[in-house]
Amino acid sequence: MLQGVLLFIIALPITHSFANEAETFAWWQMLGIVIWIIGFIFEVGGDLQLENFKKNPANKGKLLTTGFWSVTRHPNYFGEALSWWGVFLVALTQMTDFWLITSPIVITLLLLFVSGVPLLEKKYQGRKDFEAYANKTSKFFPFIGKKGL
Repeated sequence: MLQGVLLFIIALPITHSFANEAETFAWWQMLGIVIWIIGFIFEVGGDLQLENFKKNPANKGKLLTTGFWSVTRHPNYFGEALSWWGVFLVALTQMTDFWLITSPIVITLLLLFVSGVPLLEKKYQGRKDFEAYANKTSKFFPFIGKKGL
């Protein structure tokens, strides 16, 4: 039941867009498309890099710390969140639609504090290679500090 409610909240910008036809296209909607594309690149690119890394038997037990993984420890989760911020901006046809911001806020908070990042961070906690990686790589937002979000 909780997953259904969360999915409903996260999908609000999409369902709202289908239900309300926009008459114009604003600059922030174009920005939303750019943000969505960047998020998509991080999410899919991070997943592809991880998949290719895992395919190599020489990498068994090692951490991926190159490519997107060199600027954030969770590029796929960052990309997921960023994509939903882009969707929100595209769905925002007028300022009375600003309540749709609940969608990207919910998914970002879930990924940062509930389901995504915390589970993986806990899994690797105590590994010296992960601690070294964590000391030099941002947890979520690319390029922002070594330990910051």
